[in-house]
Amino acid sequence: MATARLSTHRVVIVGAGPAGIRCAETLLAAGLKPILIDENRRDGGQIYRRQPEGFTRDYVTLYGTEAAKAKDLHQSFDRLRGQIDYRPDTLVWNLTPGQLCCVSQGKHSMVDYDELILCTGATDRLMPIEGWQLAGTYSLGGAQIALKSQAVSIGHRVVFMGSGPLLYLVASQYVKAGATVAAVLDTSPLSKRIGALPKLLARPGLLFTGMKLLAQLYRAKIPLHLGIKPLQVLGDAASGVSGVRISTAKGETLTIDCDAIALGYHLRPETQLADLAGCRMRFDEASSQWWLAVDEAGRTSVNGVYAAGDGSKIRGADAAEHAGRLVAMALLEDLQQPVNIGLRDEQRHALAVMDEFRLGLAQAFPWPAAQAKALPDSAIVCRCEMISAGELRRTVSEKGACEVNRAKAFSRVGMGRCQGRYCSQAGAEVIAAAAGVSVQQVGRQRGQAPVKPLSMLTEEVSP
Repeated sequence: MATARLSTHRVVIVGAGPAGIRCAETLLAAGLKPILIDENRRDGGQIYRRQPEGFTRDYVTLYGTEAAKAKDLHQSFDRLRGQIDYRPDTLVWNLTPGQLCCVSQGKHSMVDYDELILCTGATDRLMPIEGWQLAGTYSLGGAQIALKSQAVSIGHRVVFMGSGPLLYLVASQYVKAGATVAAVLDTSPLSKRIGALPKLLARPGLLFTGMKLLAQLYRAKIPLHLGIKPLQVLGDAASGVSGVRISTAKGETLTIDCDAIALGYHLRPETQLADLAGCRMRFDEASSQWWLAVDEAGRTSVNGVYAAGDGSKIRGADAAEHAGRLVAMALLEDLQQPVNIGLRDEQRHALAVMDEFRLGLAQAFPWPAAQAKALPDSAIVCRCEMISAGELRRTVSEKGACEVNRAKAFSRVGMGRCQGRYCSQAGAEVIAAAAGVSVQQVGRQRGQAPVKPLSMLTEEVSP
């Protein structure tokens, strides 16, 4: 393809996080000016989310151990921002072949593309607990956004509960910011971490960083409990959260007073746009969830549609940067453009190492599928529609709905504002347990437009 034709080629990247920024940077260096669309007002994605204009907290205060990486990514974006077509505060809510449906500040627009690169990132993966619908219950990501974007804590006494590296990262960020952390409660026992050490040693530096986060919490004298079983969020509808009740690893019941709880179990990829594009999905046994099926360079099953970062495979921010570069080179190769073979192989090798580490994390901090089976019938699974575990089980026993989309049609689970982002995976586990089948057999909730709630401005028409 001639250089002149390449310069007019319309490549659209969705998402200005680590993957999207490195992808745009690589394409720009090759002479291709991409359109970069991002839902957020500023670049950085979730992990490196920028603070609002006018806020002056330094990088170490804001990002802790990730400060240097955040600063490098932000500086990289600042250098390329004026050379690309950057469209922040813009939601891609639907797509058809060759065209995106977008909305920004209530105004709708259509964006044509020749190639599409989805760097849509991930959201929290949540497991319900009885009482989690009470005000004051947040996801780990929500707690992190409040700290980064508004410089506020989600409560006066905060409990962090779940499992995975993000649990410790956000808790340590709250401690560093001066917030009161009442406890950190991890459903994973220490034995799981010890068993996963051979895989985790694939990235000794990152393992050491995790140990430092743990040491910071111990130095701050934060109560830390491993191998716990969540029982109930305490409180009432009028006042919200007042505490949490758990069963410790020793089988003792423990109640912790708090006015806010942050929950999370790793992440789940944002695959809705890929689903609408018709891309094939695959079930990942290690994490027990559905991911986007891509080759090692980021090509999906649909020609002209690519994906990189946590939106296709959960491997973290470092891997997202490598994947962003690699997917850009894959697109360039498909356009018959030269690429740096050495750099390409370097990205592939780095991602292979990170994939080994990912498997270690899945082993060390497993998804607590058994909690879904143990949920009492009264526990709310879908907070948007207030669908209980008992209602979901009755769709199986009374209506034979053993597939997640059929159960959705009968019960409305996943039909609320979050479109199943925070309940569909846990709901699938409830269905699987009630039907006595694997969660893979239950399937996945299909993406539908609009992928998120949106507003539209209407013009008054003169009579």
